[in-house]
Amino acid sequence: MNEDRKRQLRSQAWFGRQDKMGFYYRSFLKNSGFPQDQFDGRPVIGICNTWSELTPCNAHFRTIAEHVKYGVLDAGGFPLEFPVSSLGEVTMRPTAMLFRNLAAMDVEEAIRAHPLDGVVLLMGCDKTTPALLMGAASADLPTIGVSGGPQLRGVYRGKIIGSGTNIISMSEQLRAGEVTLEEFHEAEGGMNRSAGHCMTMGTGSTMASMVEALGVGLPENAAIPASDARRNQLARMSGRRIVEMVHEDLVLSKIMTREAFENAIRTLAAIGGSTNAVVHLLAIAGRVGIDLTLDDFDRLGRDIHCLVDLMPSGRFLMEDFYYAGGLPVVLRTLGERGLLHKDALTVNGKLIWDNVRDAPCWNREVITSFEEPFKPEAGIAILKGNLAPNGAVIKPSAASPELMQHTGRAVVFETIEDLHHRIDDEDLDIDETCIMVLKNCGPKGYPGMAEVGNMPLPQKLLKKGIRDMIRISDARMSGTAYGTVVLHVAPEAAAGGPLALVQNGDLITLDVPARSLHLHVESHEMERRQVAWVAPEPHATRGWAKLYVDHVLQADRGVDLDFLVGRTGSPVPRDNH
Repeated sequence: MNEDRKRQLRSQAWFGRQDKMGFYYRSFLKNSGFPQDQFDGRPVIGICNTWSELTPCNAHFRTIAEHVKYGVLDAGGFPLEFPVSSLGEVTMRPTAMLFRNLAAMDVEEAIRAHPLDGVVLLMGCDKTTPALLMGAASADLPTIGVSGGPQLRGVYRGKIIGSGTNIISMSEQLRAGEVTLEEFHEAEGGMNRSAGHCMTMGTGSTMASMVEALGVGLPENAAIPASDARRNQLARMSGRRIVEMVHEDLVLSKIMTREAFENAIRTLAAIGGSTNAVVHLLAIAGRVGIDLTLDDFDRLGRDIHCLVDLMPSGRFLMEDFYYAGGLPVVLRTLGERGLLHKDALTVNGKLIWDNVRDAPCWNREVITSFEEPFKPEAGIAILKGNLAPNGAVIKPSAASPELMQHTGRAVVFETIEDLHHRIDDEDLDIDETCIMVLKNCGPKGYPGMAEVGNMPLPQKLLKKGIRDMIRISDARMSGTAYGTVVLHVAPEAAAGGPLALVQNGDLITLDVPARSLHLHVESHEMERRQVAWVAPEPHATRGWAKLYVDHVLQADRGVDLDFLVGRTGSPVPRDNH
């Protein structure tokens, strides 16, 4: 092994020493059967694994990790797998989002503390992707992302059903008396038929697409189904490539540039992606020192057509998206219209345009052309006004066109418990023209900004056949959800934002074309209400939750912790003995 290369490798500060500490570092690893020449200066690659039985989306990651190891060994590297916090969207309460930043800290510190020269990130379930990218960005080693892939299509009585999306629709049908409990349970068994994250264009699929659009994953990372052998092949090729990236010193900050984030924002619009990607991209950008704002999402995404006919906005699922050509087709379409920074570098060492310029589309029903889009100008919309001075988010592709300009009477729920207690009360003063307002579900208020913004509709309106109403909150909603739902209102209610001051009967105007969210209350009355407002009692009094509430930033800044923004890199720490 070339002596200059040995000195360049970070891991040689541990393994390349011929002294007491070199003995110490090598000796204990030899109990796993590693021979002396394993420490001879070959790149040490950390495989950052979020496998957990409590995270069903990532249930197959032990197998994916093995294929990454094969690839690292193929290329002459030294693979070492390590675990980090695994955020299971399905099982974690009060919300996995409360722990995204904690997991990011785990990733960052694990990378920096260990003798690693490069990292492969295994991520799938919603929050594991941004958490791993945030932590890795702050550590800034050569890094490649491998997503776990979506589940197979859900099937119920011969019909295609999608994870999350049809949970919501069928639960509303159950409440309306349109399906029986037995049918409900039967659908449960047919929805999630394999390992993998949600097969709709939910947050898991959206963030896997962001990994590819940012250039952090190899081409086709976004859509290969979890159970498809090509997912394992991609993992193996990623293992090979990370060794080359170490030799090239291709660190993450060279990939995640301003141009890469702009590509991701336009891609988000073109795929009809999850609103959650907004807070995640803002947070990831903050870790690499890029000043991304909500205005960038509106400026770059508002005129982009939605090209992908996937649930929750459309009919198909991620399996269909992959067979139709996947994300490379979308990226090629954007590039041909001058809507892609073609010279953005990707982890395979090529420019993004070189990866996608010849990508074929095999099904124009699933991935439409730019000239005949699935939904025109349907990207993420950023709303501002006196109800959301710092911004709010809506997903037009999943909303009802007739509600995009509407004035209605506010029906206010102070907490999520208040909503659950009163939503099915026959005496609730509400009709389909009203606007439902939910408070205290933001980053500080829940805490963690849970996915409760797509509030269930009142049972009495469901029985009338009503399936959508305007809903406004400081919460998030699942990327698998749908409806005319205004989210991420900033500042949040618990921080004393104007949302906290809305009262029953106030008139609110939503005007998506004008990007406006307006509360029809005179300024002097708002001032009076502000003086009378009392902050809610904090939910968190100790531990991580208290640290989170004391330091979390608002939705328009990515909901990161204030002291985690930016990157430190990976200097070699002091010896431990």
